[in-house]
Amino acid sequence: MNRKSITISYSEYNSNNELPAKDKELLDVAIEATKNSYAPYSRFNVGAAVRLANGEIISASNQENAAYPSGLCAERVAIFYANSRFPDVKVEALAVTAAVNGNICDNPTYPCGACRQVLAETEQRSGNKIRIIIGGEKITQVIDSVEGLLPFVFDNLPK
Repeated sequence: MNRKSITISYSEYNSNNELPAKDKELLDVAIEATKNSYAPYSRFNVGAAVRLANGEIISASNQENAAYPSGLCAERVAIFYANSRFPDVKVEALAVTAAVNGNICDNPTYPCGACRQVLAETEQRSGNKIRIIIGGEKITQVIDSVEGLLPFVFDNLPK
């Protein structure tokens, strides 16, 4: 047996005002997107914003449905829309945040496993690392690649 370990590095900010300007701009768009969330069941409003290599910023929010689990997370809505509208443009960064009762959560809200896999495949397809900004009211974390969220990605599809 061989014992191995994985180390994940990320940057942590105690104020969103400390973020680099492009990251703060993207997170501000994600915060605004929480207001467009349709979450009557969970009352957990998630906003996401994607910055593309062409400078476009696409925002999205989670969309629930009574026929659970037919809804979609904000991250996947944003990535799928970006990929369908700009199929040949690389995703540079994704910002995600969540709110309850109109208030941004204090701590970061991480993408679910399905969103992490979609992000990983988006990164793999483009050959470009995606910067992940996970915003909270008191703590915001920045991860340089999806690998920091999903170190054991499913990628065994035939090539």
